[in-house]
Amino acid sequence: MGAGVVYPEINFTLPTMSVDEQSWGEVEAHYEEIGSMIESASKRLGVPGLLVEFELLPQMTEHPEWGAEITSILHRHLVQAHEDYGLKSALRVTITDIRDNVRPPILRSGRPWEQMLRSLELCAEAGADIFSIESVGGKEVNDKAMLDGDLQGVIFALGVLAPRDVAFLWDNITRICTAKRVIPGGDSACGFANTAMQLAGQRMLPEVFAAIVRAASAVRSLVAFEHAAVGPSKDCAYEGPILKAITGCPISMEGKSATCAHFSPIGNISAAMCDLWSNESVQNIRLLSGSAPEAYLELLTYDCRLFNQALKTGEERTLQKLLVDSDAYTSPQALVLAPESTIRIAGAIVSSENDYVRTAEAARASWKIINEAVGGGQLGLSTAERRWMERMRQELDGLRDDERSFIALMSEKYNGLFLPESYGLSELG
Repeated sequence: MGAGVVYPEINFTLPTMSVDEQSWGEVEAHYEEIGSMIESASKRLGVPGLLVEFELLPQMTEHPEWGAEITSILHRHLVQAHEDYGLKSALRVTITDIRDNVRPPILRSGRPWEQMLRSLELCAEAGADIFSIESVGGKEVNDKAMLDGDLQGVIFALGVLAPRDVAFLWDNITRICTAKRVIPGGDSACGFANTAMQLAGQRMLPEVFAAIVRAASAVRSLVAFEHAAVGPSKDCAYEGPILKAITGCPISMEGKSATCAHFSPIGNISAAMCDLWSNESVQNIRLLSGSAPEAYLELLTYDCRLFNQALKTGEERTLQKLLVDSDAYTSPQALVLAPESTIRIAGAIVSSENDYVRTAEAARASWKIINEAVGGGQLGLSTAERRWMERMRQELDGLRDDERSFIALMSEKYNGLFLPESYGLSELG
């Protein structure tokens, strides 16, 4: 946990409102208010250091100058805080992947792609320190496959399509990072694994299915690191512990601190290996205490004080064990994020150089972890969830060994949902 210290990462967004030319002055005022809050609250709380994440809304990527304006505002406040009282900080900028505005998405050319590149360049010039993204390549197939409960379709999306897109995307991101002196942070499988988690929370998808999707999603996020990303990984990338086990990269995590944005069954266990502790996006609205972003910055600060006291006194393993044990056997989704589980899944991933095989092996490893816990009486599953375990075992056993034949099979099944040329698979077109 941490490299001697865990830092808070504050994440925020606008209240419900329009983002357009008419409202832009109000938009800027919100971020000015947040920037001023960060200056005053960080000093009041005595934070040892702070990462600030600015997630662009889609309109701010579609209009690259808008995203750069907000980046400049936040950068200015962080510089002022450093000059006034020595706050150590960095600004993570996460542009929105707007390439799936149309379906099937055109991923490697077109106006949205050009807007994304321009947004990265302008935000870098405006003061971004770290770049991250929640990329969407493969999501058009993954969405359909998950709704159908088709695990092989999910593996096609996560293990064949998404890695090809992440490689293409991060070659371009890291090129800009090198030219503009920005740290290439990492990607997030939010649109895949977190979607599965939320569907499971609404009883629209089995928990065991969502748990296996979580493990399998690590492969496509790992590709960013194979294309020069260095971390810290993004907070909504709950696959972060698996990435850390493989690469040693610093990771940002969220859990109970993210209830402002979503609920989850992994509120404590997600903190067990964090280097940064985040809250996910909280709207800039008023609470009884003050603004919601300030309230969540205080919450994160107190959590980090506890983490850092454990590190300082040599009680890190005790605290980690409590965080893990309090969640691990309450949900299969928590179980696959336990340290022992993430190391097993990481080992399965690095056993192959082929992303398709890696994804299949990660899914198989997570299935075995869940099955062993059920067999040992540590994890309870409903009858319906047990039926899904058997169904997924059959799907995993039925996966084709040869990637090319698997691509041909899945391409026929999901014909029309994706463009082969968007993934360098033009021979299938």
